[in-house]
Parts: sequence; structure tokens; C-alpha cells
Amino acid sequence: MLELTASDARTVCLLEGVSDVAAVRALMEGAGIDPSPIELISLGGATNLGRTLKEVRLLRGDVDVVGLVDEAEAHVAVRALGEDGLPVQDASDLPVYGFFVCSVDLEDELIRALGAERAREVLTEAGLGGKLEAMQRQDAWVGRPLDEQLHRFCGAASGRKERAAGILAGALAADELPEPLAMLLDRLRWA
Repeated sequence: MLELTASDARTVCLLEGVSDVAAVRALMEGAGIDPSPIELISLGGATNLGRTLKEVRLLRGDVDVVGLVDEAEAHVAVRALGEDGLPVQDASDLPVYGFFVCSVDLEDELIRALGAERAREVLTEAGLGGKLEAMQRQDAWVGRPLDEQLHRFCGAASGRKERAAGILAGALAADELPEPLAMLLDRLRWA
């Protein structure tokens, strides 16, 4: 059973995984958003959204629940919010209820927002350049576009995925935020 750690949280933010939590935490910090009324929850995969939403409602029916999902998982959010009693018909309805959809996934949004060259620079400055270069020398990745290499690199190892997401998100200026992240931050700002 889910345990909400911030008992005074007014908003619960459901995120697919720990890398999403790291990215949203970095974005909140960069935007100066007070984290105390917000609980960021890693779902351990989008398929757990419905179950977790039900548990949140049982434990704290009074909280505002928002979230972020990957494009391929938007149908899971549509179903979960529908089961929660909201009149959601398709993914275009999700933002009205505080759920925002990343085009492809969070890593793709971050890499596109920064641009591939800048994303590489940011990762290199954070000490991940050697590991990225080692991956780029692998036969499967030689000659592939940099954005594809970065996406693979940022999504491969779980610890690195979490670290890279936080680093890339932290490098974004407020006016560079991809739309789903900007919209989520706007909701969290008023928590």
C-alpha cells in the first residue's frame, strides 16, 4: 500500500519513474517552487497509474492529483482518470485534469529542448562525457544521430537515467521548458 510521506501535501504528482521525479524536482528547484506542499511519486511504470491513483484517493481524497506520462502511455492515464470519475475521452482531455503528455518521453523532451549538442555539453560538464563517448564507440551506435545516441544513453542504466534527467532538466531556462513540463510546473506552482 502506498504511503504518502508529505502528510501535509496538498498536491500529489504521479510520475512514471525515478528519472521523471529527478527531472521534476530539478525543474521545481530551478523555478523556485516550494516543494513542501507537493509529493512527487514514482509509479514504477505508467501501468501502475490507476492503482496508485486509487490508493491516493483512499489515503488522501482531498489532494489535487497531477502527473506526467509518455505519449505511448497516455491511454493508461485516460483510463485511470476515467475510472476516477473524470469525463476524459482521450489524451487531449488530460491537461484539463492536470496530466500532461511528453512527446515520445521525458528524455526526448529534454534533449529536444536543449538541442543535442548542448545536451552533450551539459552531460560532459556533469562528468558523464567519458561514459557517453564509450557508448558512442559501440558498433551499434557508431554513425547514429547524436540525439538518438543521447536518448539511448540517458535511458539505459537506471542510476544514470535518474542522474541524467535531473542534470538535463536543471540546465533548462524557464523559457526553454517543453510545453508539458511548463504546464506541469504551472500547476505545481499553485499547490
